[in-house]
Amino acid sequence: MASQSLISVLKIDDSLPIAQEARDLWLRDMRNPLRMFVLPICRMICSVQLHTTYFLKRLFPVQFRAHDFLQGLICWFMKWWITPEANILILRHYTTESNIINFLIANSEGVEAKPLELYPKSIRDMMQASLVDHDQELFRSMKELGAAKGQNWPIPHEELDWSTWRPMEVVEDPAERKWTQFLDFETAHELFKSIFCLFLTAREYEDAINGFQLDQSIAIRIGRILDDPSIPEMAYNKYPMLFVRTGELTRRFVLHGFFTEHLHAHLEDLRAARHTSAPEL
Repeated sequence: MASQSLISVLKIDDSLPIAQEARDLWLRDMRNPLRMFVLPICRMICSVQLHTTYFLKRLFPVQFRAHDFLQGLICWFMKWWITPEANILILRHYTTESNIINFLIANSEGVEAKPLELYPKSIRDMMQASLVDHDQELFRSMKELGAAKGQNWPIPHEELDWSTWRPMEVVEDPAERKWTQFLDFETAHELFKSIFCLFLTAREYEDAINGFQLDQSIAIRIGRILDDPSIPEMAYNKYPMLFVRTGELTRRFVLHGFFTEHLHAHLEDLRAARHTSAPEL
């Protein structure tokens, strides 16, 4: 009997919804040999480095930050060192999360939340749509949405508002690869996480790493809109009132990305089914 591999199963398993492009990109990135030999070492060294940086940032009463320099460094790092597959997944995350939040805004009554405009198509665009803006826009929109109680949910699927939904328009080409672009997603995050901490204030960094916990709140709200109790199960990061520290940060970051990919694919399937079944006028 021929031996089978987990990746061969993941190529066809559709139990959790996910766009085929995202699946292919992630599985290609997973085959990077650095994950086997370099990632474990990076994880140990960089975790110590991160905990030290975070401790010192919280210790000093005078805080400093350098958002523009940080974002320029991130874009340079992505352009020259991170695999194209990982870069595209990062860019996809902006669209998946922005579409999800905007769908939530559009289908909530009595709120005046401004839709998100973070839809970078290339690494260059990330100089304007920065990672700091990504966090701040999430907090702003959730605050403006207010309480979930009192909403007229669920909404019949044929009455859902898709007016804010945008197509995925990432223009980076995975075939265009520099010889230096060899860092897979997880290894790159391990290497960069302490730098991210260094150029934010302690409070900004604490907010950033705990923003993942809002995944459960978003999933619960959309589950109520769609009358689908299975959606909250997509969220790994849970209980936003429980602040967490830096442990397993990369794992939580990756699972936050998977959450938005899964939920975005599920919503896209609903949207596509509605347009396919709509009667011709």
